[in-house]
Amino acid sequence: MRGACLKAETVMTVPCLLAAWSQYEAELRRYLGHRLGDPGAADDLVQELFLRACRQGQAFCAVRNARAWLFEVARNVLMDHFRRTRACVPLPDDLAAAEPDEAAVDQLAQCLPRVLAELSADDREAISLCDLDGMSQAAFAALKGLSLAGAKSRVQRARQRLRAHLSEACQVQFDEAGRVCCFVPRPPRQQ
Repeated sequence: MRGACLKAETVMTVPCLLAAWSQYEAELRRYLGHRLGDPGAADDLVQELFLRACRQGQAFCAVRNARAWLFEVARNVLMDHFRRTRACVPLPDDLAAAEPDEAAVDQLAQCLPRVLAELSADDREAISLCDLDGMSQAAFAALKGLSLAGAKSRVQRARQRLRAHLSEACQVQFDEAGRVCCFVPRPPRQQ
């Protein structure tokens, strides 16, 4: 490597960088060469590494452990190289796009009309206004003449009863994270 860095079309020498580079260049070259198995590609990456160090200018002198910094940047240069040269396999033109699976919780909406109809009028109203129509709990409290705490409690209890009724009526099962994993869809009751 040359003992100077190009910056804004002028040659600038940074003594601390030159000292670190002369001390660790051979070790960095072996590191990159071993990982690549191609001495020519390793030389290219050593040059890229040197340029990245040069771009630091005088800031390189503030680095506490120059060897650690150089090896971290060498690792990043190596990863960038692998990303650029990653082999791609072209897909055939007749390959159909996979349809995304609809999440079980989204499919559960099929059961919601029936279960809502089976809830008490107060629970149905709290769920419909706050959860389905997007009304804030403060607005719900004002509408019903309740305190905010009372409205929050009413909505929370309605949600608990809805969950229990969904679990029973649609046989909803939850995974270990508490998410809906599966259920048995049931159509609305015939009137």
